[in-house]
Formats: sequence, structure tokens, C-alpha cells
Amino acid sequence: MTRTIQQLFDLTGKTALVTGGSRGLGLQMAHALGEAGAKIMLSSRKASDLEEAAAELQAAGIDARWIAADCAQDSEIARLADETLQRMGDVDILVNNAGAAWGAPAEDHPVEAWDKVMNLNVRGYFLLSQAIAKKSMIARRSGRIINVASIAGLGGNPEGMNTIAYNTSKGAVINFTRTLGAEWGKYNITVNAICPGFFPSRMTAGTLKAMGEDRLAAHAPLKRLGDDEDLKGLCLLYASDAGKHITGQWLAVDGGVSVVAGG
Repeated sequence: MTRTIQQLFDLTGKTALVTGGSRGLGLQMAHALGEAGAKIMLSSRKASDLEEAAAELQAAGIDARWIAADCAQDSEIARLADETLQRMGDVDILVNNAGAAWGAPAEDHPVEAWDKVMNLNVRGYFLLSQAIAKKSMIARRSGRIINVASIAGLGGNPEGMNTIAYNTSKGAVINFTRTLGAEWGKYNITVNAICPGFFPSRMTAGTLKAMGEDRLAAHAPLKRLGDDEDLKGLCLLYASDAGKHITGQWLAVDGGVSVVAGG
């Protein structure tokens, strides 16, 4: 029998691991998955931030726990995967969201900063996806992987931004998503990406201040920046059975910025 919309979007009984989940977009997506019924494991580097975020989710009636880990470090990624599986059981949904950015003109961009961005934004996504898939998803022939990319991965920088490593990493995430979706479809694992535009956050605070929130909002066809609920719908679509026939795809959540010439 064909399921109802409510049944297709229901995540009751599912478990989700959300990296970079202690604030901003990661916490927003954790709310979306938890509100749909999933148990949530949050991860980021700082225990104090995670404790606060988990308490926020728990206050909303969500089963939420946390593990502090640095997803730029191979050993930390392995520990995060193992401890999550030990504490939560199988992982049904993996949200790769932990990320870093660095601003500098390309000719002066420090190679150490390049490596920092690439290790977290690309290598970290790969290693955690590999670990969770091998230890939980492949054998069960079931899984949802959601990679947070960016509209920065779709093209060059607008004037005033110098983030070549970040843009390059997010472009890599988009093709990583396509490739992994194609390869792991045989295991019934879907792999999709979200490309946010400008959302107020700790990571974007400097850019928003330098370029002006009003100016950036004015450039978007919808004349606004993203808010604290704009990623919820797409995240839930990718994570649930409502999106079971979608894989290897990306979608921009940016108020239309990416469809405007020069966006």
C-alpha cells in the first residue's frame, strides 16, 4: 500500500549522526531529524558547545547525545564512528557538516590553511562516510548520507571574498556526492548534497560584516538570507523515505543567488 506523506517523512526508530552539530546549520538539521523522530548523535570539537546543543534538543523532546571529536584527524574519525555505533547502534543517517574556511588572496594563501580546509571539508567527509558505511550501512543495504557543500562550490567568489580553498573543497564535495551516490546505489545507500547560500553563523560572521548583510540579501532574488529553518525541509527529504529515489544530487538553498549572473 502506498504510504502517506506523514509516513514517508517519519524517522521514528532511525539514528542520525550529525557532525558540526553543536551550532548553526548542523544544529538546525539535527532539530529537523529529531523532530521527525530520529535519535541524534551530535559531534564537533568542543564539549561545552555540544553539551549546550544536546540540552537544547532534549528540551524539545529529542533523544540527543554527543561525542567531541575532530573530524580533521583520522584517529578521531575512527573513534567517532566506533563510539557512535557502540552507544547508538546502527547509523541510518549521516550528515557530514563539520567544516572550516580560510580567507586570503590566492597568491598569498598559506598552504597550511589549504591543508586544514581540505582535510576537514573533503578528507573528513570521505573517511567518516567510509567508516559508517563499512561498519553499519553496507551490510544492512540501507543508509542516507547528506553532505553539506555550499554555493561557493558552484563557481568563483564575488568581489570581496578570497576563499579559494573553501570554494575548491565544496566543489569537491559536490562531485564526491555524485560519485559516491553512483557507486553505493547498489547498497541502497543514497548520497546527496545541500548547497547553502549565506546563513548568519559563526563561520560567516566575518564575511557578512565585511560585505554587508543588506547587500548580500539584496543580491538574492528572494531578498533575504537563510534563517534557522530553511535547511530543515531539504534535510528531511534526503534523510527520509520521501527521498528514497534521489541520489547523487545537490540542491542550492540560497534564496536564488546561484541562478543570478555573477552569483
